[in-house]
Amino acid sequence: MTTADSARMPELRASRRVADLPRWAVLERELFAAQEKAWRTFSDRYTERDGRLVFRDTLGQGLDGRDGVDDFYEPFFNWPTLYLLGGSAELLTASRRHWRGVTAQLTEMGMLEAGLERGYDWFHQGEGMLLFYGLCLADPGDPELRELARRFADFYLPGGPNYDPAHRVIRAPHNGSAGPRPGFSDHDTYFPWSDALRPYGLPLDWIADAAPFDELAASPERARAYGREMWDRMGRGDTIVNLAATGLAVNAHLLTGEQRYADWVTEYVGAWHERLADHDVVPDNAGLNGVVGEYLDGRWYGGHYGWTWPHGLSPVGSATVIGASNATLLTGDRSFLDLARNPLDAVLRHAERRGADGMGTLGERWQPHLRATPGGRTLMVPQRYGDSGWFDYTIMPTQLPMALWHFGREAVDRERIEHLRSASDWDWTAVHTQRIKDEAGHEEPWYEYLAGRNPDFPERMLRSALDVCAERVASIEDDTVDPAVGPDTLGIHHWQQRNPVVTEALLQLTTGSPQVLYNGGLAQLHLRYHDVAERRPGLPPDVAALVSDIRPDHTVVEFVNLGGAPRSVMVRAGSFDEHLVHTVRLDDGPVHEVEGPGCTVELPGNTRARLTLTMTLRAAPPSCRSPWEVAR
Repeated sequence: MTTADSARMPELRASRRVADLPRWAVLERELFAAQEKAWRTFSDRYTERDGRLVFRDTLGQGLDGRDGVDDFYEPFFNWPTLYLLGGSAELLTASRRHWRGVTAQLTEMGMLEAGLERGYDWFHQGEGMLLFYGLCLADPGDPELRELARRFADFYLPGGPNYDPAHRVIRAPHNGSAGPRPGFSDHDTYFPWSDALRPYGLPLDWIADAAPFDELAASPERARAYGREMWDRMGRGDTIVNLAATGLAVNAHLLTGEQRYADWVTEYVGAWHERLADHDVVPDNAGLNGVVGEYLDGRWYGGHYGWTWPHGLSPVGSATVIGASNATLLTGDRSFLDLARNPLDAVLRHAERRGADGMGTLGERWQPHLRATPGGRTLMVPQRYGDSGWFDYTIMPTQLPMALWHFGREAVDRERIEHLRSASDWDWTAVHTQRIKDEAGHEEPWYEYLAGRNPDFPERMLRSALDVCAERVASIEDDTVDPAVGPDTLGIHHWQQRNPVVTEALLQLTTGSPQVLYNGGLAQLHLRYHDVAERRPGLPPDVAALVSDIRPDHTVVEFVNLGGAPRSVMVRAGSFDEHLVHTVRLDDGPVHEVEGPGCTVELPGNTRARLTLTMTLRAAPPSCRSPWEVAR
């Protein structure tokens, strides 16, 4: 590590012997071990030796040149995270091999240029970037990753093809390495109609050519005319989900230290923050002249992946949390977080108590919760807004207010969660064994654990994660589909539905952090660890960790060395060393001053240690630099 780091790193030594191994510690190490076998099973079954996915060469035909690349990267999105937490070095090698293999595959299919998506919406591009972001955090010293981070971000900075600095807009909803790509299709249909879109209706119900979905789908001529309207009104100018593109620039800044990336994030997020100042609800669109509603007859709603269509709160809320967090991380200016608060509070002002039969789209995640309270009514919020007002009621996606509260740890954001909890008619302590796409969904019982109201959560959560991992492995072993046949039989989501790597439980329990926001968020860890002996990130072998309190003035983490060999753990605050640790206390011993990124704990065989830390969030410049890397 650098001289500056070592000067601020107290070295503590555990002396408490382990009489009886805590059950949570045993289960945690079992989960690490199970996943070491599981990812290899997936890799052997579905990938070739160079890391690419196994499928027939014609995959990609018929995708209209606009279907995003996210589905091909998503099967591996959390693999670098597992390594970062303590997975094997072989896992990092495999993650990099699969990223390179899939990238080569997508380049051959014409879907990438210069390693990046040619042009698609950031609701999906954000999903596809998680694997790359994870690799950068796991191995920040890799020169290839650092150079690619620069290249990707430069497509969006002033001088790049996508951004207009005069009006502070990204020029189209579909954007990427090929620059802005107006509209949604490269054919004269103007919009790729699909039955999958039927549940969400149509976005422009106020135009002259409006008609029910089925009528348009049955009439190519009418569908073409409607698609042309969508192209003109929604297919150019900026949309709020483009805030997720700031992740590219933040990642480049963290890896290189170049200020120009931070300056652009501040400028672009600031433009959306200013648009909010003139409206009660954050707008979802701005034309090429930077004017809200420029192509929507003055409407602040109606942009692509905005308030009206197709999902509303999910993309708007995710993009604003990501953009606001990114700007706050780089500047320390907490006023940016108001941009993330606004969508959540806007829908809460129109919340209603409804039963399960009154739930709209995107409700699948909540079915297990509501089945436990049949006939009950619970708080639901409108997901979308159109000319007729708010509509499409569903339970608030808790990962959004949880991510916001965890990032800032401010009272106003905790009060919002407490309101959601008190108005819910289902048990927030319950752990439901389910594996949804974003590998999240257990924010409520974790929150209750942190609040001291769910003491056996760690064991139940770890058992649930073990069950999910085992189910995924069984689905791989029982899979009768020949992956070489192609998507006509296996489906484009076949691989991600069988990804056996599960990191939500380990993130919550070992680092005191939520799952990353799936549509382009960067990992926001409260604590992270390094194996001192191996000089790499993650917990050492045989070591388990449990964070039970994440208050900045009273963070508590317990370590257990289940093995006989001594281990050494470096404890650091924040994903990017951005939190400043003031003091640390081992068990009931004296308080040690730190005033730096963290401390080191020596764990002789079969010992345990409890650390209590005080810190200030985001009081230090963020960086991806390894503790052993010479400062740039």
